[in-house]
Amino acid sequence: MARFSPPNAFVASRALTYDMNLVPAGARIEVVQRGGHGRVSVSVRVEGLAAGRAYGAPVHQGECGGDPAAAGGHYQHREDPVQSSMDPACANPESEVWLGFTTDAHGAGAASARQSRELRSGEARSVVLHGMPGGAGARIACFTVPFEPAAVESMPFGRVPVAPVPVKSPVHRGR
Repeated sequence: MARFSPPNAFVASRALTYDMNLVPAGARIEVVQRGGHGRVSVSVRVEGLAAGRAYGAPVHQGECGGDPAAAGGHYQHREDPVQSSMDPACANPESEVWLGFTTDAHGAGAASARQSRELRSGEARSVVLHGMPGGAGARIACFTVPFEPAAVESMPFGRVPVAPVPVKSPVHRGR
């Protein structure tokens, strides 16, 4: 699992939080890709988020960055030439990878999505947590994931050793 940290944390993380009320520093995320033979399954598991809340969690095209917009638009099997796509022919759970979930009383949640197509190489790079189900609303956190075409049976991401990042609050920085 990877731990979320703010973009300006001293120790860089592939998991960034932009809203520490909903995704506190130290909350954890794990993404697993499985597949082959033209199919893919993507799962997400989180711990330590705000409890009892619905989150959208689609796969995005770009990597996470200090600016929440860095992850670009949603990854789509059937790409809409107009971005950000609102066309229901392209922005739907069959074309996009939607991993929405609701956290339990302890802030844990999980979701999976199965697709009848593999992810195109280099075009899916992150999972973005949104403040609303369905991948809408503000981008509140992001996890850079090295998605690849599903040539491997099981590929967990986030199991690299990640040191916890102690962050008290932005007010205490620089002292």
